[in-house]
Amino acid sequence: MKILWAPWRIEYIRSPKHEGCIFCDFPKENRDRERLILYRGKHSFVIMNNYPYNPGHVMIAPYRHVGKWEDLTDEELLEIMKLSQLMIRALKKAMNPDGFNLGVNLGRVAGAGIDDHVHLHIVPRWNGDTNFMPVIADTKVIPESLQEAYDELKKAIEEVLKE
Repeated sequence: MKILWAPWRIEYIRSPKHEGCIFCDFPKENRDRERLILYRGKHSFVIMNNYPYNPGHVMIAPYRHVGKWEDLTDEELLEIMKLSQLMIRALKKAMNPDGFNLGVNLGRVAGAGIDDHVHLHIVPRWNGDTNFMPVIADTKVIPESLQEAYDELKKAIEEVLKE
C-alpha cells in the first residue's frame, strides 16, 4: 500500500467547526483575509472556497440569508452576475485558466454543502487539470495555498477594476 501524506489536514480535522451560516457570519466579522472574502459589493460578496475543487475556486453569495434562487431580488441577482464577470476577468488575469465551470447547487440532493443560503460557484479549469490522483487515489492535489491564491486574486481584482 502506498501512503499519501497530507499533514496540513490535521489542522482542519482538529479545529472546531463553524456553527451557523458562513455566508451570513463571515462578512460581519470584518476579517476578510482570514475568512477569504475577496470582494464586497452592495448586495453580495465574493469568497474563496475553503475546500476548493481547483485553485481559484470562488463563491458569490448575497449578504441576505436566502435559500431559494427564485427568491433573490433583482438587485441581488444582477450583482451576483456582475461579480461573476469581475471574477472571471480577475481569474484570467491571475491564473490564466483554459475555461470555467459556473454553477449553483440548489438543495442538498443537488450537491449543496450549504443548502439554505444560495451561492454561485466559479471553478477555473485547465487542460489536463484532472489526472490519476482523483480516480486512483481518491485525492485531489491543489498546488497553491489558499493565502497565496487570495493575494493573487485580490491584486488581480484591483487591476481589473482600474481597467
